[in-house]
Amino acid sequence: MLVTRFAPSPTGRLHLGHAHSALVGWTRARRSGGRFLLRIEDIDQTRCRPAFEADLIDDLRRLGVDWDGPIRRQSEHMTDYRAALDQLSDRGLIYPCFCTRKDVAAEIARAGGAPHGPDGPLYPGICRRLGADERQRRIAGGAAFALRLDVEKAVAQAGALTWVDHRRGRQSAEPEILGDVVLARKECPTSYHLSVTVDDALQGVTLVTRGEDLFFASHLHRLLQALLGLDVPEWDHHPLLTNAAGERLSKRDGAVSLRSLFDAGLSVEQVRSMAGF
Repeated sequence: MLVTRFAPSPTGRLHLGHAHSALVGWTRARRSGGRFLLRIEDIDQTRCRPAFEADLIDDLRRLGVDWDGPIRRQSEHMTDYRAALDQLSDRGLIYPCFCTRKDVAAEIARAGGAPHGPDGPLYPGICRRLGADERQRRIAGGAAFALRLDVEKAVAQAGALTWVDHRRGRQSAEPEILGDVVLARKECPTSYHLSVTVDDALQGVTLVTRGEDLFFASHLHRLLQALLGLDVPEWDHHPLLTNAAGERLSKRDGAVSLRSLFDAGLSVEQVRSMAGF
């Protein structure tokens, strides 16, 4: 049975881009007799708001999108992410990173540049080179730190991997393109990459439907699945809706919200049409 999901973050109101993504997964599930899940990705407690969560649930219902089973809220499942992080730690695959953005920028400048990935310059590995005693000294001293994946070591342990995207076909996993990504921070035992991988496995997701802006992240998620012994879904990275300037719609740039469209009197059919359905 096909199982897919929509996983918004309650950091603002939903816009047409969100509607398109939700409808891609919902339509696939309903047409195949599968299950469609709603997950609230609320690990960023500095930006997530209960009011935004209530609004997005209401907007989805007004859009005609329903879901199967209870809503999973990431903030209620930190122990799941901690357990996954412990597995990686036991295999020697993560290390504490004490670098600030300023430290990273200075190291890149000193080195005359750094390899680039799809999201910009890769982390130059400053703290990967620290010895165990120095790491413990800094932690004992109360230094703030993140936990990064040693991607070179992780790839060596996992071996060659592939994954399937419904629009681009079979892919050879290349998680190195994202470098030593942050998997957790001192104050929060997870990041997007870790929590979404764990959640999809625990919820039995068989098809990950999300925007093509996250295509390269799937290389890393495939690696995490292998390291954690998780089932492997397939992926469908759909095109993004864009504005008149060809830029993807985003909360940050003030994309028109679904709430404002409904409040302006547009029908469900009209809003769905604007969202590509």
